[in-house]
Order: sequence, then structure tokens, then C-alpha cells
Amino acid sequence: MRVLVVDDSPVIRRLITVNLELEGFEVHQAVDGQDALDKIYDIAPDVMTIDVVMPRLDGFDTVARLRADPRTCHLKIAVVSASAQETDLRKGRQVGVDAYVTKPFDPDTLVRTVRELVEPEVS
Repeated sequence: MRVLVVDDSPVIRRLITVNLELEGFEVHQAVDGQDALDKIYDIAPDVMTIDVVMPRLDGFDTVARLRADPRTCHLKIAVVSASAQETDLRKGRQVGVDAYVTKPFDPDTLVRTVRELVEPEVS
């Protein structure tokens, strides 16, 4: 299973990547929403994890663009963000986020969330 990890923090990208690779996922990285959009068709991920606050193109705008494109509208997307205010959760639901993981995250919770997005019968 292929995952695209989108976060402007190299430390967070690496942390997410290591945890997912240890569980057998093939992981690719993008530094922000625009980078993700530039790479998405070549990578063709099964799941994407994405931060909300990033330069150039934030997570919610990125998700909205992916949902509007027939080629990516069914991509499973988990927001991984330090911001878990009700307005952010609502905005995530409005743009079509499938799951929300709050930073700092428990690695087991992150892996379980990603796995459930691609294998919903496991949950």
C-alpha cells in the first residue's frame, strides 16, 4: 500500500514515514500541498496524510482540489495536525477528509488510522 505523507516539517514527515514503513507501507513525501498536487498522479497513493498549516497551499485547499478532480476524488485522506479545534474538524468534514489524527500523535494510532482507511474491514 502506497502512502503520500504531506507536511512542511521534515521531522514530522520523517516520523510519519518511519512508522508507516515499519508496518510495510511504501511511503512517499511532499513538502506542502502544491508539492503533493505536483506528485500525486505519478505516485498514485492509496492514502495520503496531510498537515493543515503549510506554505504555498494548505491542507484543506489541497484536499478540496483533490476531491474536485475525478482522478483523485476517491483517495483516502487523513489530516495529521496539531489543530483540532471544532472549526478545523468541521472544515475537514466539509472538504472531504476521511480521518483526523491530532499531533502529537501516538504512532500506533497513526498506523491504525492509515490501515483502516485502506482496509476498512480490519477495524
